[in-house]
Amino acid sequence: MPDPIESLRLKLVDQVRGVFNDTSSGQKPVPPSDEALFARDTPIRMVHADLVGMMTGGIRGLLLQMLHPHALQGVLDHSNFREDMHGRLRRTARFIAVTTFGHRDEAMKAIDRVNRIHAKVGGTLPDGTPYQADNPRTLAWVHVVEAQSFLAGYLRHVRPDMPNAQMDEYYRQFAIIARALGADPVPETRNEADAIFRELRTDLRASPEAREVAQLVLTQRPPGTPPGVQAMLGAEAVSMLPDWARGMLRLQRPRLTALPARAATWGVGRTLRWAFKQN
Repeated sequence: MPDPIESLRLKLVDQVRGVFNDTSSGQKPVPPSDEALFARDTPIRMVHADLVGMMTGGIRGLLLQMLHPHALQGVLDHSNFREDMHGRLRRTARFIAVTTFGHRDEAMKAIDRVNRIHAKVGGTLPDGTPYQADNPRTLAWVHVVEAQSFLAGYLRHVRPDMPNAQMDEYYRQFAIIARALGADPVPETRNEADAIFRELRTDLRASPEAREVAQLVLTQRPPGTPPGVQAMLGAEAVSMLPDWARGMLRLQRPRLTALPARAATWGVGRTLRWAFKQN
């Protein structure tokens, strides 16, 4: 007789994999490799393995990225995000999975593909300023807010007592991917990340378009996601933003829902770690 608990676990794993992989086209999860860019049980693989930390951190990072006018315009001009937000998020998640856990050859192929795409993406801002997706400074902002946000999600939901040395190692590891994508400057410690964040913040601008993208990110529910999960993750991501960023995006800090959202994400995270047999 099948074990009902094990059947439930496998069903949950299949549902989650369906959210992050295009199973209709036969796409399968990225198999972890012993010949990846990063060794098993190192900080980047621990941080990027936690689904809830990555989802809340990923939403936070995307909201901050859209405050950069060059990054935003690239999305507006060269993406069908309004019609396929889930597809865009799924492709981003797969890139992170391949470059973190996949064989190093597959990781470098994925990086090369992104570099070729970025080389073709460019245009002008509404004020006539030219932009290019492969601009090192723009890529630096995209990277630093991703790294800070993923790590913030992990610290908030999994391991608030992560040693400082491991956090610095996380930045050093993630820097390998960022440099291969052409970002500059790239942090290798928490202090460097904070300094670069402060420096690049001067490039940001509030705009109706950034607020539109923020609302789409926070309200669209990927197919297969249980009702309420997107709202819960979004509330957590918004609560993790700096006050000034919430102001620029005209987002309210969750108050009455803040504690329930955090408790719910903690519970979901614990359940998913059980389902995927993570410590």
